[in-house]
Amino acid sequence: MGIKYITLSCVTALGLAACGNTAGEQAIIGGAVGAGAAAVAGGSIATGLAVGAAGNILACELDIVGC
Repeated sequence: MGIKYITLSCVTALGLAACGNTAGEQAIIGGAVGAGAAAVAGGSIATGLAVGAAGNILACELDIVGC
């Protein structure tokens, strides 16, 4: 997978991130968005899931998206 798809997955996951109340909820929500973005972009769904989950947890914990 090229850097283009990884970047697309990261931006999509962070841009559409919706916080949950716990780290588990944040991982599930972010993972779903990341996997969806990867599927649309034709990338690895597993990579999109991992990047989305990590991105959403990071975004929520650092209050980047105003959770």
